[in-house]
Amino acid sequence: MKTPTYTDSRTRRGRSRRARLSILAALLVCGCAEPPLGMRDVDVIGYDGKHAVAPDCSQLSEDSVVFGGTTPRPKMAWGCATYTNLAAQLAQPSDLVAPHALTPADAAVAASAVHRYQNGAVMPLKDNNSVKPGGS
Repeated sequence: MKTPTYTDSRTRRGRSRRARLSILAALLVCGCAEPPLGMRDVDVIGYDGKHAVAPDCSQLSEDSVVFGGTTPRPKMAWGCATYTNLAAQLAQPSDLVAPHALTPADAAVAASAVHRYQNGAVMPLKDNNSVKPGGS
């Protein structure tokens, strides 16, 4: 049996630290981090009673953080494209104002679905959509 050495201990600590940093990086990439201070969130998407309303990009404009000597840089509308696309993709914009309450899953339905999957009797998807083709 090999006796642990100082180098083995350092190697283990290094691996453990790398693993923790990898997990932290994955959580940050997955959106588990707070938005930067001062950055607007999805509250900039409006609702006119029927449709989601994209934000006014001029309201989101901030001075550029890019410096280039004395050349003035254009303002940046951080998040404008993201929020505009999100507003265009909402199937039920009323969920922004009054979202449905989150309810627990129906255990019997879930168990039945798993049983059908295990037995090769998966039901085909229904041929309907939540939105009409062609966009808004």
